[in-house]
Amino acid sequence: MIARTLRTVVGNLSFTEGPRWRDGRLWFSDAHAGRVLSVDETDNLRVEAVMPSGCSGLGWRPDGTLLVLLTQARTLVEVVGSAIVRPVDLSGWLPGSGTELITDPRGRAYVGNAGFNWRTKEAPRATRLVTVAPGGEISFASDEPLDFPNGTVITPDCRTLIIAETLGKRLTTFDVASDGSLANRGLFADLGEAMPDGICLDAEGAVWACSPNTSQVLRVKGGEIVDRIPTGPRGAFACMLGGADRRTLYIATGSIFDFTDAHPKLPAAIDAVRVDVPGVGFP
Repeated sequence: MIARTLRTVVGNLSFTEGPRWRDGRLWFSDAHAGRVLSVDETDNLRVEAVMPSGCSGLGWRPDGTLLVLLTQARTLVEVVGSAIVRPVDLSGWLPGSGTELITDPRGRAYVGNAGFNWRTKEAPRATRLVTVAPGGEISFASDEPLDFPNGTVITPDCRTLIIAETLGKRLTTFDVASDGSLANRGLFADLGEAMPDGICLDAEGAVWACSPNTSQVLRVKGGEIVDRIPTGPRGAFACMLGGADRRTLYIATGSIFDFTDAHPKLPAAIDAVRVDVPGVGFP
């Protein structure tokens, strides 16, 4: 493991999630504050949109329309300028709070969820990944049950989707059909005690996976953990390879918290560290 020093890009946030690199800026959710923010490589911070409630996953339609997942409201909203338009109610499809989302090149959104209500100490149960088409049509991506489907990437050829199963402590693969449906489930890696959250993909086919419970970001290749970046006293919740050369690993960090606390206080940040292999794929 190579020793590295994290640099805090933005601090004093509520809880950071959903980092995405787009148009020279890192976009992310200040989740409990209900804000979508972005920051450039000179650390210039900008408020992009304000949500009516907590938010997490971000994505874009091909026409540039921003999609934001409202986690507890279990609603996918489109944002044009700073205005929310055409919300899609997913409460009948997501049995637990929303987690992450990813959009493919056709604008189809894949939306994860916890599968259970952890705020009321409901027993964990498996759930399914949901897709939302550009026209708003909702379906299940697959009938396969997943243990807390969370961070997701799609390979550059759009043929493989890799998803973090947080409670399953593994990274799982699916083949992607032309209609966006998923089949042929496989195992990318068993992560032992690590509970993967947000993930991103690099040009060697390796996945960087955030592990909040072990306060690390793990580089996973060939089914094995080949590198680890500790995040100190804060847990690592999501990551994105960005910067002009896509070799800056941005990490959404925050205090480890009790999931049963309805209003946790989370001193959180966006940290960054340089890595050797650039990012590819979607997001």
